[in-house]
Amino acid sequence: MGRDLAERFPAARAVFEQADAALDVPLSRLMWDGPERELTLTHNAQPAILVHSLAAHAVVRDYLQPVAAAGHSLGEYTAYAVVGALGLADAVRLVRRRGELMLEAGARRPGTMAAVIGLPGERVAEICAAVSANGAVVVAANLNAPDQTVISGDPAGVERAASALTEAGARRVLPLKVSGAFHSPLMASAADGLLAALDAVALGDPAAPVVANASAEPVRDGASARRLLAEQLIAPVRWVASMQRAAALANGAPFLELGPGAVLAGLLKRIVPGATVTSLGTADEVDAFLTREPA
Repeated sequence: MGRDLAERFPAARAVFEQADAALDVPLSRLMWDGPERELTLTHNAQPAILVHSLAAHAVVRDYLQPVAAAGHSLGEYTAYAVVGALGLADAVRLVRRRGELMLEAGARRPGTMAAVIGLPGERVAEICAAVSANGAVVVAANLNAPDQTVISGDPAGVERAASALTEAGARRVLPLKVSGAFHSPLMASAADGLLAALDAVALGDPAAPVVANASAEPVRDGASARRLLAEQLIAPVRWVASMQRAAALANGAPFLELGPGAVLAGLLKRIVPGATVTSLGTADEVDAFLTREPA
């Protein structure tokens, strides 16, 4: 996970070294050597994904002039770091604390999540609202694509919603392996703790607008960023609307996906047909970007 970037590019290697120092733990060694069961714990996985993304960005930074940025859930912190509103050390410590708070909230009030395929997000949200009862909460948490939504909440609520969604015509409802009901009211205690952590760091005005998950609108000042990042834990990730808004801001400019995998590139093509997107997560992908022919 990012090891090839560190081995090939000094700028990427420096990001891993700075992150290790900021956390005072060998995060890079965990990313590269495991064990996987420890890496996938949310308080390790979140800073690992952020650092991988920022390592790729460090290599290509001088070749970019961002007009807007966005990130899915954790990735919103990457977005603020990329546009200069959040420093690397603060970002990595924040997302580690975010992971700890989410894990604690999940232990305090256990919850779960499931991916719903084949129904519009609005319909999923309606059904979740209809089946939430007797203290069991379930909400549409990640509106990822026009026909893909993740639901989140109490196990009983998610189970009821899964049955109702299947009856309503969902092609599949797939349980997810998670440690809590993220982006739902069950994360309220984590949101309170995160706001305190956000208040303790310098979060400036972004050099380019960041489209917030919670509002799907561009954020241009640090105070709004702070509020919306805390709200994000209990609010749905409005990714479809966010990408539509980002595309309007981009006005035809190409998208770059920074970090491991190409999931967001795939979602973007379903949300904004015709959008141009390049994924930069591996050393080979970054090298190809740097050596591409000028347009």
